[in-house]
Amino acid sequence: MAIRFDAAVLRSYEGRFAVEQVALEEGPAPDEVLVRIAGCGMCRTDLAVRGSAGRSPLPAVLGHEGSGVVVETGGPDTRLAVGDHVVLSFDSCGHCRACISGAPAYCDSFAELNLFGGRTTNAARFADAAGIPLAPRWFGQSSFAEYAMVPARNAVRVDPTLPLELLGPLGCGFLTGAGAVLNTFGVVPGDALAVFGAGAVGLAAVMAATAAGAVVLAVDRHPERLATAERFGAVPLYGTGGLADRIKRLTDGGVRYALDTTASPDLINEALRALRPTGHLGLVARLRQSLPLEPGTLDRGRKLSHLCEGDAVPGVLIPRLTALWQAGRFPFDQLIRTYPLDEINEAERDCETGRVVKPVLLPPHRTKEHP
Repeated sequence: MAIRFDAAVLRSYEGRFAVEQVALEEGPAPDEVLVRIAGCGMCRTDLAVRGSAGRSPLPAVLGHEGSGVVVETGGPDTRLAVGDHVVLSFDSCGHCRACISGAPAYCDSFAELNLFGGRTTNAARFADAAGIPLAPRWFGQSSFAEYAMVPARNAVRVDPTLPLELLGPLGCGFLTGAGAVLNTFGVVPGDALAVFGAGAVGLAAVMAATAAGAVVLAVDRHPERLATAERFGAVPLYGTGGLADRIKRLTDGGVRYALDTTASPDLINEALRALRPTGHLGLVARLRQSLPLEPGTLDRGRKLSHLCEGDAVPGVLIPRLTALWQAGRFPFDQLIRTYPLDEINEAERDCETGRVVKPVLLPPHRTKEHP
C-alpha cells in the first residue's frame, strides 16, 4: 500500500527546493527498511548537485545524512526491528572486492548507487503528487523527507537514549572528518595534525584529533570558524601566506598528518610543505582544477591521497563517535542548527554563506515534537 508524505523536491539545478507531497508505492524489499526520519543534515554534496547538470538526475529528493526510527522491515535478514533508532549512511553493493575487504566507501558501484541512478531494481518507486516518477534515491536515502526507504546495510542501529534528530551528520560529514583522523591516519597521542578548512568536515577532524590526544592546528579564512576550532582544542591559523613556515615553527619541524577540505591548489601545496618526512596529506574535497605540485613537496616519503567517507565502515565508526559524544569528547551537537523542512532554502543559504556549520532539517512531525 502506498504511503504519502512531505519531501523537499529539487526540480532544476538552478531552482529552489519545494516541499511537496510524494509517494512510495511499495513496501520494503527483503533487504530494505522503511525509516521515519527524525532529522537530516544538509551536506555540501547535496548542494553540489547544482554544479553537476546532466549527471545526477532530477527531479529528485536529496538528503543523505538522515536519522530516524525503523517503522517497517522487509524481513528478518535486515538485522533490524521496528522501533530501532538508526543513523543512515552511504550505499554500497556489499559484494565487490572493496566491500568484502572492509572498504565500502570505495565500492565498485559507489557512483552508480549514490549519485547517478541507484539500484536498478527500485529505479522509480518515489513519485510526485501527479504520479510522475522522481529520480532514484540519493545516496541510498533521499532523506530530505518524512520517510526514507533504505537498504538495511545503510542503517546503523544507535542507542535510543541519544538525541536522534541530531545524529544524521554522523553518517557522512562528521564521519568523513573523524574517519580521516581515526581510520586513515590512525592518530595517536603526541601526533601533530593540520586541518585546512574549518567547516563541518574539518571541525569534526579537529574534535576527533583532540579526542585522540593530538596537537591540532586549524587553518581558515573565517575568524568565527577559527574561534570554534580553538574552542575544540585547535591552534587557530588565519590567512594563507607563509602557512607552512608558521606550522613548522609551532610543531617543531612540521606535522605528521594534514587534512585538506578546501581543494585549493595553493593550500594543498602549503599543506605538503608543512609535512614532516613520511607525512601524509589527505584530500576530502573533489578537485575542480589541475593540481600542479611544487618541487620537493612529495620528497622524503611524503604521501598524498584522496579519502572517501573517512575510510569508514559506518557500522563500526558511528557507534564509536556516539560513545565519544556521550563521554563529552566529540561535541558535534555544538556545530548544528536545526531548521523545519519547509525552511530548506534558508538552510541552504546559511550553509553557503557560512552562517551555520551544519544545518539539520526536521520534518513536520519532528518540528511539532521539538519546537
